Parts: sequence; C-alpha cells; structure tokens
Amino acid sequence: MVARYTDGPRHDTALVGRVRAAADGLIDEALGLAEADAEAFGQVAAAYRLPKETDAEKEMRSQAISDALAGAARPPADLMAASARLAGLTEELLPAANRNVISDLAAAAAAITAAAVTARVNIEANLGGLRDQRLADELAETAALAGEVADRAARLIDAVREEMSS
Repeated sequence: MVARYTDGPRHDTALVGRVRAAADGLIDEALGLAEADAEAFGQVAAAYRLPKETDAEKEMRSQAISDALAGAARPPADLMAASARLAGLTEELLPAANRNVISDLAAAAAAITAAAVTARVNIEANLGGLRDQRLADELAETAALAGEVADRAARLIDAVREEMSS
C-alpha cells in the first residue's frame, strides 16, 4: 500500500515502481506457496495412512513419510526466502515513502516477522522425520534465518517510529 500512495515528483518513481512490482510478484508467490503447503500437508497425511503390517510396508511407509515431510518443508522454506525479500523491499522503500502512510511499513514488518517465525516453526516440525541429513541440515539453516529476518523487521519498525516522531 505504501508504494501505491507514494507517487508524484517528490518521490523516486523508479524505486517506488520497482518495489511495487516486486511486492506484487510476492503476492502471487505467497498465494502459490499457500496452495503448495496445503498440497504437501495432504501428502504427509496420505503417507501416515499407508499400511504398516509387514516389515516391507513399514519401510515403504517410513520412506513415504520422510519424503512427504521433505516436501512439506519446502513451502515454508520458500516463504522464508520471500519474507527476506519483502524485508529488503520495505527497507528500500522507507527513505522514499510517502510520510503520511509509513506506519503501514511497520505493519508490513510485523507481518514479515510473523511469516518468518511461522515458516521456521513449520520447517522445524518436519525436520525430525527426515532421513536425508543433508536436506535436514539445509532446512535447519533456512529455519535459522527467521531470527535475521525478524531483526531486520524490528529495525524497520524502529526506523518508522523514529521517522514518525521527527
């Protein structure tokens, strides 16, 4: 919203236009990630419903669960990356933003924090069932980015509050 209300000769129209276009792309990406997350959850549920009577069935089920959990961790990992990109866009926009609506940048930062923390928790929920240690380590590193994203968002909120008070 801030980019949509930041226009006119006083503002850096090239920057604002680029941020607005990138943010609009993130909307579509986030909606796609929500759909992918729902699909992945369905795969996890289906894997847990597989038969487990024989040793062979137990092994197939265990592998299917691990594979499904790996797939279920991907949308939150991608959400983490999108959250970091959105944090960068809000940081870029702040100096050029219309001062009458910059409080919405703080609201965006709070939402970015919520998205990153939720992504971290959802990634971590899937780590224990993964058989592929390399993938588990990679996903754990991605989950750990939530702290950095939240710190950036907190700094942005502080900057917005400082700007509003001056």
